[in-house]
Amino acid sequence: MGRHDTTALIELLDRDPVANIFTRSQMSLHRSAVPDGFSHIIGLDGDDGLESACWVGANLAPTAMPAEDAKRYAAHALESRQRFASVFGPAETVLAMHDVLQGGQLEIFDVRDNQPLMAITECPASIRRNQLRPAQVQEFDLVLPASAAMFEEELGYSPLENGGSFYRNRVRQLIRDGHTLIDCDQRGNIIFKADLGTVTDKAVQIQGVWVNPKYRGQGLAAGYMAATVDYAKQFAPIVSLYVNDYNTAAIKTYQRIGFEQVGTFATILF
Repeated sequence: MGRHDTTALIELLDRDPVANIFTRSQMSLHRSAVPDGFSHIIGLDGDDGLESACWVGANLAPTAMPAEDAKRYAAHALESRQRFASVFGPAETVLAMHDVLQGGQLEIFDVRDNQPLMAITECPASIRRNQLRPAQVQEFDLVLPASAAMFEEELGYSPLENGGSFYRNRVRQLIRDGHTLIDCDQRGNIIFKADLGTVTDKAVQIQGVWVNPKYRGQGLAAGYMAATVDYAKQFAPIVSLYVNDYNTAAIKTYQRIGFEQVGTFATILF
């Protein structure tokens, strides 16, 4: 896509600000349908203009595409021979892409085929909030192990393998932006951490939720998540997240504080 496609792409993404939050945040960052660096966005036009699009970079993020179009995008990704770490987005689209991508040169590590996409506009006042605050830049060495522990629990390997420079920079940037929230015990150990992983003026997506194993099973998560939602709402009116379907404890917590399922995501990991 070219710079002249910027307005049409924004209009397409804003039809569903929750599902399309990743690419929409990149549009806000780059202010163009032509992002800086090696990433790019491809699209398909129909009779009424732009019908679908896909972010192609370290990850693939499809937008507003039926299954048949998804297969065309996946074939394009294979032909480009570009390496990517994941594909994520609406489940129907991602799983259609999987049918093509599984025949490519990249080995698929895992497929998360049912990830409830949840959203909330207001937490009930009856939910007691636990204290949270933005992490400070000087607390990077405190936050990094908690972030890496969350990542390893989720994916089964450490993001710090081979140095993990990209991951370290990501954690550092979230802290600098005021998008990492923590609470610590009297010894200075993190009890809870959450990130506002993606932020636009229409929606915020919570990521990286982690409770220190020493404090699990004590009913703390709901109060911390409610406080996270309160903080996130200063950036946008809708707060969202997506979660693996097998994480029933987390889903119950999110439902308890008012999150409702608004869609289903899927993720392919390479």
